[in-house]
Amino acid sequence: MKNGPEVYADKAEEGVEHMIYKNYKDLKLSALGMGAMRLPVIDGDDAKIDEAAASEMVAYAMANGINYYDTAWGYHSGNLETVMGKILNQYPRENYYLATKFPGYDLSNMDKVESIFEEQLKKCGVDYFDFYLFHNVCEMNIDAYLDDEKYGIFSYLMEQKKAGRIRHLGFSAHGGYDVMKRFIDAYGKDMEFCQIQLNYLDWTFQGAKEKVDLLNENNIPVWVMEPLRGGRLASVAEEYEAELKTLRPEEGVPAWAFRFLQSIPGVTVTLSGMSNFEQMKANIATYETEKPLSEGEMSSLLAIADKMLENAGVPCTACHYCTSHCPQELDIPFLLNLYNEHCFTGGGFIAPMALMAVEKEKQPSGCIGCRSCEQVCPQQIKISEALADFSAKLGA
Repeated sequence: MKNGPEVYADKAEEGVEHMIYKNYKDLKLSALGMGAMRLPVIDGDDAKIDEAAASEMVAYAMANGINYYDTAWGYHSGNLETVMGKILNQYPRENYYLATKFPGYDLSNMDKVESIFEEQLKKCGVDYFDFYLFHNVCEMNIDAYLDDEKYGIFSYLMEQKKAGRIRHLGFSAHGGYDVMKRFIDAYGKDMEFCQIQLNYLDWTFQGAKEKVDLLNENNIPVWVMEPLRGGRLASVAEEYEAELKTLRPEEGVPAWAFRFLQSIPGVTVTLSGMSNFEQMKANIATYETEKPLSEGEMSSLLAIADKMLENAGVPCTACHYCTSHCPQELDIPFLLNLYNEHCFTGGGFIAPMALMAVEKEKQPSGCIGCRSCEQVCPQQIKISEALADFSAKLGA
């Protein structure tokens, strides 16, 4: 039985190419990239990557045209860069593009940019990274990322780029529009790409449309993460699936998420965190062709997303009537938006991460239950109950 590199060599010799490519500067990037956040693991232990299964997936990806591989310092309990480096080093270095990130999602790393970067090169077994990102620019870390005098992260990474150890520098963001704008205002002229959570559910739910517009206005190419929202868009309710089938009988449900992204201006690379071989085969089959949505199909898909979100939480419209009546001066619309995200996702890191940047007394637990806000809420939301539930969900 042939190993991964041998299979790849055979395919390359045959000239088989099953992939859409996007022009990026002087590069030709596969429109589908391999996100390695959710590789197969052993005994359900996220720290124990099934190297044989992961190697098989990479071999298939290579053979079918994927040339972009995304890693990060903290994925798989810190073991991913080492494993992916070992697997990828079986292939010619010039035949793939490797991405990793500075782990600013942990504030204790902010003064360690040099030591972490050097360790990442060693773990991956490479002399340079094709793509390197400020990881997860958000409310929690934006001030530290922008404090170059204290931490020097930007200056150090620019030095590595000048030295050729970083070929392309960008950032990923889970923060809101205002946070992204602050980062772009400061460093945008040197940012070559930006990776955001983008899918047809978050187009409105997380304001992804406005974020895409911001990036396009600044001529920053869009990289996509969570195209299937952690698998949530891999299947939908039967009524929605039936509606989609009437529009494109041949298209599977997961493919709709990718066709949506093929319709968004500025999208260059879409990263899918494929956790098994079957998912990879299906996604690569989708990316053999580019089939953007028509105007009618886009309207139908976004209408389905709206229906999916109807029970996501509370119907806050951010009118801000409530804030003028809150004796605690809480930013209630902001908190309710995070509450909706937390409820819909069933937990997750986004809300707790955003709240790390909020003073304790301004968090959901700061609500005293006086209901003054509820007396002026046009949507008649039981705000005090929602904030109490939010606080309980956060364990506050």
